[in-house]
Amino acid sequence: MKHEFTSASYQERIHQELDKLGISLELIAEKKLPFYAEAEELTVAEVDANGREFQMTPATATAWHAMKQAAADDGVVLEVVSAFRSIERQIEIIQYKLERYMPMEKILTLSAPPGYSEHHTGRAIDINTPGCMATEEEFHDTEAYRWLCTHAGRFGFTLSYPRDNQLGFIYEPWHWCYQPDQA
Repeated sequence: MKHEFTSASYQERIHQELDKLGISLELIAEKKLPFYAEAEELTVAEVDANGREFQMTPATATAWHAMKQAAADDGVVLEVVSAFRSIERQIEIIQYKLERYMPMEKILTLSAPPGYSEHHTGRAIDINTPGCMATEEEFHDTEAYRWLCTHAGRFGFTLSYPRDNQLGFIYEPWHWCYQPDQA
């Protein structure tokens, strides 16, 4: 699957969507959020028991499968719960929280604005393990998390949002991003 866009039109679209959501470019600059373009090439890396497809870049999918197998060889089960996320999906996430009267300051500690989510790259994966609530801090206390801390770097994955990260996001022990130059 290919996503085609021109850089200027993509950025203009992001700016329009941010404006509709009430997120100023000044706030983005203040938080020093990095801009992410949507992945240009995606592949279905996995399909869960409910038929939900998880898309990643081909290189990320290859690294994910290798890491997942290595964990399994060590008796650790890793499951993907989120991967590529489109601009549209990121907008829906922010709108959902706004509709529940969550203040923007709080939202931006939980979710990146459209155009600023690592999930757009097709290289970010939210990981879970059986018996743990998905995308909750309790993942920190699992064997899967300990395994990832020790081994994920071998496969090019890094923890994106440690405690007290510079971007102001909550601690996300489940969120790992494939950084090919790290492998």
